[in-house]
Amino acid sequence: MTKLRCASRELDLSRAQIMGVLNVTPDSFSDGGRYDVLDKALARAEEMVLQGASIIDVGGESTRPGATKVGLQEEMDRVCPVVERLQRELDVVVSVDTSSPEVMTQVLGLGVGLINDVRSFSRDGALEAVAGSSAALCVMHMQGEPGTMQNAPRYHSVVEEVLAYLEQQAARLIAAGVDRQQIVLDPGFGFGKTLEHNLQLLNGVSTFSAAGYPVLAGLSRKSMIGAILDKPVDERVAGSVAAALIAVQKGAAIVRVHDVAETVDAIKIWEALNMQA
Repeated sequence: MTKLRCASRELDLSRAQIMGVLNVTPDSFSDGGRYDVLDKALARAEEMVLQGASIIDVGGESTRPGATKVGLQEEMDRVCPVVERLQRELDVVVSVDTSSPEVMTQVLGLGVGLINDVRSFSRDGALEAVAGSSAALCVMHMQGEPGTMQNAPRYHSVVEEVLAYLEQQAARLIAAGVDRQQIVLDPGFGFGKTLEHNLQLLNGVSTFSAAGYPVLAGLSRKSMIGAILDKPVDERVAGSVAAALIAVQKGAAIVRVHDVAETVDAIKIWEALNMQA
């Protein structure tokens, strides 16, 4: 698949696409509280687009381990004004990171191009909320819930089990009327996985891309990077860029990152090398 339909826009998947993270939350693990004011959020989105992001992923609820649950109205109040401004003022695919069917319905009405659901549209009403849309839909694997997902996660074969789950969730979407061409798979790095599980998933990205769906990889600044480098969140840029580049080399179509400019530069070097092959 070389094109991904995202409502009124389309992404060219013949080259890696960059999804810039825009958390409009006070408590996200990396940038919580930095962009929870509308003008700051818009300025950050503009900056990421200029740096090379083709997707801006807006999140109104932190899903870090132990994160506090957010009420529906609060999530709406955080997300919808930002989405409206981005849709009106920037030429970019706007994605919303949500598991709430009500939020999905609202932002789809605003024209967003992608719904990014860490719970794979498993909540009651989620399938119905997205089934008639033309937006791209990202299904992600998570073992457990954010509050408990890192409490001793176990797998017999993490790549096989995660892929089987994602294919099952994709099949549910298709059965609900979603076009296969709208679906993206995300292995869910850090969501109910140990460091070893995450490394196996990164090494297995090519297995996920061989399933016939575009793969989204979100490794940016995560605890697996910190565990390898023994560095805090704000010192994980180089490690995050390296992980994103490895994911792209193994077939990821989209990488979700905080550090857009650095990731774009690294991928450009790799692409230039590939052109010589």
